Amino acid sequence: MGTANGGAGRTPRCIALVGPFMSGKSTLLEAILHRSGALSRQGAVADGNTVGDASDEARTHRMSTELNIADVEYLGDRFTFVDCPGSIEFQSEADAVLSAVDAAVVVTEPDPKRVPALQVILKQLEDRGVPRFLFLNKIDTFATPVREILPMLQPASTKPLVLRQIPIWENGIATGFVDLALERAFVYREHAPSEIVAMPATIAEREQSARFEMLEKLADYDDELMEQLLSDMAPPRDRIFDDLARELKEGLICPVLVGSAAHGNGIGRLLKALRHEVPFVDETVRRLGVAAPGSAAQVIKTLHTPHGGKLSVARVLTGRFSEGDTVTSKDHEERIAGVLSMFGAEARKRGPATAGETVAFARLEKIRTGDTLTTAATPIAQLGAPERPFPVLGVALSLKDRKDEVKLTTALAKAMEEDPSLALDHNAENHQMVLWGQGEMHIRVTLERLRRKSGIDAGTERRQIPYRETIRGTTTIRARHKKQSGGHGQYGDVVVEIAPVGRGEGFRFEERIHGGVVPRQFIPSVEIGVRDYIQSGPLGFPVVDVAVTLTDGSYHSVDSSDMAFRQAGRLAMAEGLPKCQPVLLEPIMHVRIAVPNDATSRINAMIAQRRGQILGFDARPGWPGWDVVQARMPEAEIQDLIVELRSATSGVGTFTASFDHLAELTGRLADQVLARHQTAAE
Repeated sequence: MGTANGGAGRTPRCIALVGPFMSGKSTLLEAILHRSGALSRQGAVADGNTVGDASDEARTHRMSTELNIADVEYLGDRFTFVDCPGSIEFQSEADAVLSAVDAAVVVTEPDPKRVPALQVILKQLEDRGVPRFLFLNKIDTFATPVREILPMLQPASTKPLVLRQIPIWENGIATGFVDLALERAFVYREHAPSEIVAMPATIAEREQSARFEMLEKLADYDDELMEQLLSDMAPPRDRIFDDLARELKEGLICPVLVGSAAHGNGIGRLLKALRHEVPFVDETVRRLGVAAPGSAAQVIKTLHTPHGGKLSVARVLTGRFSEGDTVTSKDHEERIAGVLSMFGAEARKRGPATAGETVAFARLEKIRTGDTLTTAATPIAQLGAPERPFPVLGVALSLKDRKDEVKLTTALAKAMEEDPSLALDHNAENHQMVLWGQGEMHIRVTLERLRRKSGIDAGTERRQIPYRETIRGTTTIRARHKKQSGGHGQYGDVVVEIAPVGRGEGFRFEERIHGGVVPRQFIPSVEIGVRDYIQSGPLGFPVVDVAVTLTDGSYHSVDSSDMAFRQAGRLAMAEGLPKCQPVLLEPIMHVRIAVPNDATSRINAMIAQRRGQILGFDARPGWPGWDVVQARMPEAEIQDLIVELRSATSGVGTFTASFDHLAELTGRLADQVLARHQTAAE
C-alpha cells in the first residue's frame, strides 16, 4: 500500500465501529482483536465469550447495550476501537463518541432493507465531518452481486460510496477478493491472513471495470487524475492511495470494503486501510477547533464500577494527562485519581496518557459525559455535550418496599450519568416516579442493570395521564361553615358565582363585595378554600378554565376567622361544581413523526387509529427520502406509540411531542378513564 500516513512513532488513532442492529460490529471487534494478536482465539457473540458485550444484559439479549472499548497494536500502529450499539434505542451511546474519533467503520449487511438505519448512522457521521469506511459484512451470505448492492445502498449516503474490493466467487461461495487499488487478488483463509494469488482469468474483466469506476469517482475531486483517465494513462499507484487518504479525510467519499467478521475474512485489509488512510488526532483537533493552552481531552463515556468507582472515559486530544493532575471543565476543578486503559469490561491501571490515546480517568465526580477537560488553570471552550434525544417511552416505577425509594433515586442518578438518554420525572400530582427512555428494550435493560448493580427490583406500571376537568354550566351557590364547640366558634358565609371560561384561560378568582359583608381580610381565605377544592374536582381531577366570583356573604364579629372562610369557600365549590355539568379534559399533543417516506402512508393510518388529526407532512430537511408528519394526538394514545412506529419503519422511526391543548373527552373512553381513576383511588 501507499504511505500517505507513513512514519514511525505515530500517535494512536481512535476508530468507532458503528452500524445497524445485528450487522456484526461486536463480531468485527472480536475479529480485529484476534487478527492483531490481542486475542489468541476469536470468540463468538452466540457463545457469550467475546471481549465486548460482556455485561449480563448484553449477553442475555445477545445485543450490544453499551460501548465496548479495546486497544490493539497492528504492524506497529496503535488503535483504540469503540464498538457502539446498533439498536436505535441505544444509539445515544455513540453520540459523545463520534465527535472525538479519527474515523468510523460503518458495518452493514449487504441488504437494501438496511438503508434507512444506515442513513441514520451515516447522517450522524456526515454532520460531524467524521471520515468513514463502509464494511460490507457477512460476504458469505451475499445473494446479490456487489455491483448491484452498492447502488441500492447509495441513497443512505450523500457522498459517493467508492468500492475498494470485489469478491471472487467459486460455485456461489466467496473464496477471496480483489483489491482494486493494489490490483491484487487474495484468497480467504479461515481466521488467518488472506494469501495473494494470481488474478483469476474469470474476474480480470470485471476487475478492470470496477477499478475504472473507482478511479472515476476519485477523479471527481482530482483534476490531474481526471486528465490521466481521459488520456488513457495509468495513474501511479501512490497517487491513488494519496487520493484515497485525502478524500477520506475531507469527507468527500466513503470507501467500501467487503468481508466476513465471523470467519475473519477481510480483516487484515481493513486494518491496513485504517493504518494507511485514517488521519491522526492532530487532524481531529483541527476539525473540532480545539484551542487549549494546556492538555485537552473529551469525555465520551461515564461508568460507575463496583470496585473502581466512577470512571470518565476520555479521548486525549492534546498534551498529556497523569495521575494526580488537576483538570478543569466549565466551573469544575478536580484531581485525577488514576489513569486506566479499557479492554472490554476490564480496566487496567497504566501510566500517563498522551495525545491520541483513549483512557479512563478515575474519580472525577463532577465531570459528565461530553465535558472537555484541560490541565490549564482556566477552562477551555467546551466542544459541547451531545443533544439529549427526546424521550419516547415512559414507565412508572413501583417498589415493594417504600424504604427503597431513596436507594432507587440514587441508583437512577448514576444510571442517568452513564446514559444521558434516560430521564426521571417525579410526578407529584400522580405520586409516580416515571422513568423515560428510548424504547421498550432500553427501559428493560436499564431496570435489569439496576437490579444487578444495586439489588433494586423495581416493577413497572402504566404512567398516568394528567387529565383535567372543567365545567359547561354556571351556578350561584351559598355555603356557610358554622361550628360551635365551646369558646370561640367558627363562622364563615359566602355566596359565589361559578362559570366556565375559555379553554386555556385557567382559573380566575374575583370578588364583588359591597358594604363589607365579607371583611377584606377574609377574602383571600375564601380564594384559598376555592383553590383547595379544585385540586380534585367532582370527577377526581384538577379543575381548570373556571371563574369563581365572590358576590355576597356574612360574618360574625367574634367567630369569623380565616379558617372559617377558607372552609366556606371549599364548601361552596364542593356543592356548586357538581351542578355545573363537569366534563373530563384530556391533553392533546403536537406530534412530529420522522419516518422514511415509504412508511408515510402507514404512519398516517396509525395516527387515525389513535384518534389523531393529521396536520400535514413535509420532506425532512437534510434527510433525502424522509418525511416529517405533523399531527395532534391525545397523550394517552402516544404512550406506546414508539413500539408501533418502530415496527412500521424497520426500527428507525422516531417522534417528538409537545403539549398543544386540552380537549373534552366524553362517552365510553371517558367512562373508562373515570372507572380506572376510581379503582386506583380505592
